[in-house]
Amino acid sequence: MENLLSIITFTPLVAALILAVFLRGEDKAAQSNAKWVALVATSVTFLVSIFLIAGFDPADTGFQFVEDHAWIMGLRYKVGVDGISVLFVMLTTFLMPLTIAACWNVETRVKEYMIAFLVLEGLMIGVFVALDLVLFYLYFEAGLIPMFLIIGIWGGKDRIYAAFKFFLYTFLGSVLMLVAMIAMYVDAGTTDIAALLRHDFASQTIGLFGFQILGGMQTLLWLAFFASFAVKMPMWPVHTWLPDAHVQAPTAGSVVLAAILLKMGGYGFLRFSLPMFPIASDLLAPFVLWLSAIAIVYASLVALAQSDMKKLIAYSSVGHMGYVTMGIFAANQQGVDGAIFQMISHGFISGALFLCVGVIYDRMHTREIDAYGGLVNKMPAYALIFMFFTMANVGLPGTSGFVGEFLTLVGIFQVNTWVAAVATSGVILSAAYALWLYRRVVFGELIKESLKSITDMTRREKVIFAPLIAMTLLLGVYPRLVTDIIGPSVTALVTDYHASIPADVAGVAASH
Repeated sequence: MENLLSIITFTPLVAALILAVFLRGEDKAAQSNAKWVALVATSVTFLVSIFLIAGFDPADTGFQFVEDHAWIMGLRYKVGVDGISVLFVMLTTFLMPLTIAACWNVETRVKEYMIAFLVLEGLMIGVFVALDLVLFYLYFEAGLIPMFLIIGIWGGKDRIYAAFKFFLYTFLGSVLMLVAMIAMYVDAGTTDIAALLRHDFASQTIGLFGFQILGGMQTLLWLAFFASFAVKMPMWPVHTWLPDAHVQAPTAGSVVLAAILLKMGGYGFLRFSLPMFPIASDLLAPFVLWLSAIAIVYASLVALAQSDMKKLIAYSSVGHMGYVTMGIFAANQQGVDGAIFQMISHGFISGALFLCVGVIYDRMHTREIDAYGGLVNKMPAYALIFMFFTMANVGLPGTSGFVGEFLTLVGIFQVNTWVAAVATSGVILSAAYALWLYRRVVFGELIKESLKSITDMTRREKVIFAPLIAMTLLLGVYPRLVTDIIGPSVTALVTDYHASIPADVAGVAASH
């Protein structure tokens, strides 16, 4: 199918335009129409994306479904997918109909709410398919705007503070990335990502402000991209915007933030840092590995101290993203496979956990852990589903959470056993905070008067969770569904990466 990627990218944007132009009024009928248009548009986008994965050839490690058109001022609209990016497109299109269905109870400025999510979907897909630096940057930055509005308009009582903190952190990091992109264009003479992947950026040691910069231009470019992607992940210690954003965001906003937006940082490392700046990546890998290990332990310990369910799950995400960055910069087949698998798996599991919080928040309008207890007595279906995703988040064998963590730990063990040992402790700590949360909320006697009239999950809520349960189980028992698609592209990435690093530089990095 011609222009398949453009159809997938622009279907939600066209639906948002239709809502903005043709839908009028704030009555019940108009609200219902806005929800149905958004649900149909996101569902159609997912159905079209099935043609993408069906026609994708994993054995071809180059870019597929490429569209290349002249744009404005000499710039080009160029999109395509490879084994690394295609599953992120599928993850986005799969989760968005479920996200729209989850916000069916919204009654405030419904049309604008649906428009924000439709625009956000189009921009997120754009990030994963862009094959031009300018196009990538526009999609990457523009995605901040609808998320900023979702938090700032439909969020909690401190929503303005959280929205501006989210915006400023992510925007300031990206300013350095823009400077780096300009430098790359000046050096390579092109903004074509496929061409830049073949370009050899200078790596000779240079002097700057009295300091000797190992890796030269590559290191400076790597650091500029790192500033943006580390904030987006987010990595410790630039993670502090995430718990605030999650706590204040509406449930659907938290789902998209955790399940998709965080993955842009990891995708950026795989698309830019490793293949374009391999010498700098090798020199700075020990730095990233230790940051990741610290993040895993730190986030787990902080999660244990939380009284707000959303904040606990937010810190859980920081820890799980630590496994991702660790796997990526292990720069071997198992590590990178595990990192991508972990990102896909985390999309299903963390999205489901935030939906679990949303289910009881819709009934009780509080996220405080102490406000609950004994829910299993009134909500057996909820208790079962919450238990399943708690176990998946811990990394129980048979769920997708186990495969991603296991592969990344195998990958990092081959590179640095000390980092692997520290990171493995995170598995125990994650079990501690996840089970502590579950016991406090679900088990025990139902003694609080406010909970005695609480009702179990509705049919709509169960239908939303069903696909997430199916994917978490399917990837847990048959991980080849992911690894067969990403494997050849990851092999090519890792092979080119190591071939680009001179033996003497590799020795310097390994000695750290």
